[in-house]
Amino acid sequence: MTVRLTVAQALVRFLSVQYSERDGERQKLFAGCFGIFGHGNVAGLGQALLQSELEDPEALPYILARNEQAMVHSASAFARTRDRLQTYACTASVGPGSTNMITGAALATVNRLPVLLLPSDVFSTRVATPVLQELESTTAGDVSVNDAFRPVSKYFDRIWRPEQLPSALLNAMRVLTDPVETGAVTIALPQDVQAEAFDWPEELFAERTWYIARPLPEASIVDKAARLIRSSKKPLIVAGGGVAYSRAQDALREFAEQTGIPVAESQAGKGSLRYDHPQSVGAVGSTGTTAANALAREADLVIGVGTRFADFTTASRTAFQNPDVRFVNINVARFDGGKHAGLPVVADAREALVSLASQLDGWSVEDQYRSLTTELATRWDAIVDNTYNPPAEVTAKLAEGLLTQGEVLGAVNELSAASDVVVCAAGSMPGDLHKLWRTRDPKGYHVEYGYSCMGYEIAGGLGVRLGAPERDVFVLVGDGSYLMMSSELVTAVQENVKIIVVLVQNHGFASIGALSESLGSQRFGTAYRRRSGDGRLDGDYLPVDLAANVRSLGVEVLDVNSRADLEKAIGTAKAADGPIAIHVKTDPLIGAPDSESWWDVPVSQVSGLDSTRVASAKYEESKKAQRPYLAPVEAPRAGGRNG
Repeated sequence: MTVRLTVAQALVRFLSVQYSERDGERQKLFAGCFGIFGHGNVAGLGQALLQSELEDPEALPYILARNEQAMVHSASAFARTRDRLQTYACTASVGPGSTNMITGAALATVNRLPVLLLPSDVFSTRVATPVLQELESTTAGDVSVNDAFRPVSKYFDRIWRPEQLPSALLNAMRVLTDPVETGAVTIALPQDVQAEAFDWPEELFAERTWYIARPLPEASIVDKAARLIRSSKKPLIVAGGGVAYSRAQDALREFAEQTGIPVAESQAGKGSLRYDHPQSVGAVGSTGTTAANALAREADLVIGVGTRFADFTTASRTAFQNPDVRFVNINVARFDGGKHAGLPVVADAREALVSLASQLDGWSVEDQYRSLTTELATRWDAIVDNTYNPPAEVTAKLAEGLLTQGEVLGAVNELSAASDVVVCAAGSMPGDLHKLWRTRDPKGYHVEYGYSCMGYEIAGGLGVRLGAPERDVFVLVGDGSYLMMSSELVTAVQENVKIIVVLVQNHGFASIGALSESLGSQRFGTAYRRRSGDGRLDGDYLPVDLAANVRSLGVEVLDVNSRADLEKAIGTAKAADGPIAIHVKTDPLIGAPDSESWWDVPVSQVSGLDSTRVASAKYEESKKAQRPYLAPVEAPRAGGRNG
């Protein structure tokens, strides 16, 4: 039996009956479709989504977005919140509408988050070439701007003929539900093909379940890893995003309690343990805690759990200075398992930790090492207290109406519920959050730092709230990111999706300003100022009224001029029913406490500026600490030291 539908109608019907299942828990794979219509998709996917809504509003709900890049961010944030078991599709019109999604695609693929992108394309028949917004290639007739999606997609296809749709869709679902290969999946849809009718086999539209497996570790590799751990004196766990996606938090906690091994966290792994757990030493790396980085320097064995050891978020090339350090890497992806010449335990994080715990029954680090972990964590906790509630010698330096960024983070952290979620992505706040935020819930921290994309924050917050409607979501965004992409506030108003936006005004790029200064570039080009008489951008601050801008989008704004104002505003925002914003001004020159770590950002080797020459000399000295980690891992023989 067949059913006659257009390609777009068939696509929508197919997506509406796809399911994912893991551990016996089954859910719809697609929660809906974000989109912006133009001439490339309004008569194809637009008509199909309308028809679907009229037949069954719950089949594939459509959400009108305001920015194509932003809607992909929302889909990515939703997928992360749902542990990659659900996602959204995103459709855009031909040309600029579609290419606007490319940054979102890169973010999804870098962070290994499943999103389905449906960019409109040129005519397959070419009878109307060049169509509006088509970029003609003089070297190939089958190339369009959508080919730019190829390097940032985990799977790409273009549907030139209706017959190609089934195989493309099945491949797309395979990748979207693969914990190793997932990321952005792009299916380009020529606009004439979208509206073309075809007789489809009815079985294409039967409910289909995609089972997400938990790969088990190889027994012999677990045995080698256990022997390495038993022979270590100062092991350290680095927990990454794989802990969250595997829902391995309980397994990690039990493993850490059993063995006494301290746990440090990457950005994606933050929340793997509660901040006050005895084995928790918090963030590691360039934006880490002094506790985690002190242990990292001396560690003789690093156990990576679901981390890809990104340079900035773990400082992995300089953090681990023990000359005998070795790595055991638990990761579902073999690519990451082999990093730093480590022993790859290729498996689901939860299953690998359970297997290792069984092999290490009765073994623990020495009491002295446990005591050191507690001592270092306690010292750092006191530093956090001092940052959340700065002493008089710090607050006395502030101009009237200004707060420190640490105060803002502290007030939000202390007055939010444990189950609330903080969302951020770029600027100085992600680094401050990484080291300072006291995470009390595995889902309480959502910072996008794989791509660190300015503009993600508000769109991401929308996606998080859609994925966890029972939680309040605090979106922390600086003026720089806000000015890049605030459009999805309108979508939040449209859908009445409550997000609490804490908009921090510091008149420029605080993070890059501080980095510029440390590199000898004197914060050049990082402040929002008028051009002065001598032609430089060093005049008065721009009179931009961000609060008025937010109000113009239909969102209530609470202006803050003191710590008391901020605390009252947080309470008001918690009680609100819809999207609301808190506008607060901070001093960008008062930074967070130092992480005692280093980030490799090259400095000009020659310069006429004294500041740059000084920075260059410091850079060359710091480079000496970088390590290639090429030594092979050799597990001690059974019956060896501590074995």
